[in-house]
Amino acid sequence: MANGDNLEAEINPSEVVASPFESFLNDLHLKYKSLGDGKVATYIPELAKVNPDLFSICAIAVDGRVFEVGDYDRLFTIQSISKVFVYGMALEEHGRDYVLTKVGVEPTGEAFNSIILDERSKRPYNPMVNAGANATTSLIKGAGPTERLNRMLDMFRRYIGHDVFIDISVFMSERTTGHRNWAMAHLMLNFGMIDEKIDEAIDLYFQQCSLMVNCHDLAVMASTLANNGVNPITGERAVDSSYIKDILSVMYTCGMYNFAGEWAYTVGLPAKSGISGGIIVVVPNQIGIAVFSPLLDDRGNSVRGVKVCEELSRNFGLHTFDSGMGSSKFMEMLYRGHIQ
Repeated sequence: MANGDNLEAEINPSEVVASPFESFLNDLHLKYKSLGDGKVATYIPELAKVNPDLFSICAIAVDGRVFEVGDYDRLFTIQSISKVFVYGMALEEHGRDYVLTKVGVEPTGEAFNSIILDERSKRPYNPMVNAGANATTSLIKGAGPTERLNRMLDMFRRYIGHDVFIDISVFMSERTTGHRNWAMAHLMLNFGMIDEKIDEAIDLYFQQCSLMVNCHDLAVMASTLANNGVNPITGERAVDSSYIKDILSVMYTCGMYNFAGEWAYTVGLPAKSGISGGIIVVVPNQIGIAVFSPLLDDRGNSVRGVKVCEELSRNFGLHTFDSGMGSSKFMEMLYRGHIQ
């Protein structure tokens, strides 16, 4: 970040104004705040109670610089975004070769909760759909359910930078209505993809999805991935750097469910969505972005979130294969102002 430090040093404090990026986020928030398309998730009863008007955008650069607007401190459950980080934990604990024997890395083109396995290998297709997430969660080590939960919560703490907790009402709501997840678990048990402790594995999966975060937290987590696994706020390593490419690759190809192909085409960045309305986006070596808005499209992705990310990618040349703006110009723009 030496170039950015030099840019900052050249700025006279009396002349500091909001950066173009900060202004753009404010404009995006104002533009899409009135967009009422989509519906809140209802198949988990507790999620149906959320305020559909909540909307926030937060971006955190790898040097810790923060840009945020809207309801960025309002808590909600992380839901499927948790799959990214539990997958990373499974890779650290078992290595990629072993994890690949339990879950693949192919996009499905199907809904995230489809009860399907690869016909040839009998594995779930990837760790970003529910079947694959159940498989990776079952790999978390521990002497019993309490130890496994505490180890998982400590992993999330390293990414977020503070202690985290589970929303018990959402956990119980998922536990009593998550029949498809139970069905997937029994199917995978039949083919040896998970062990006999189905109750423990599924409970841990529902608990990870019920973790409470806000948009700022998600941006820190995304920025940690962008920063090669080191939390940019605390400086603590959250995941071994050797697994970042595995995590980001699967996010890029599978993170937006059966919208993944169009997302890769239009936005072109590793991302993951959750049915509570969150989306995280990783711009490697630059910035982590999070958007929260609970109104979802028919694929389970945040309507406002997708719109925001499409505009960010297009206007700042962030697409992986865009030869326009590039990282140096984008980072220079970030250093043209301060968040007070």
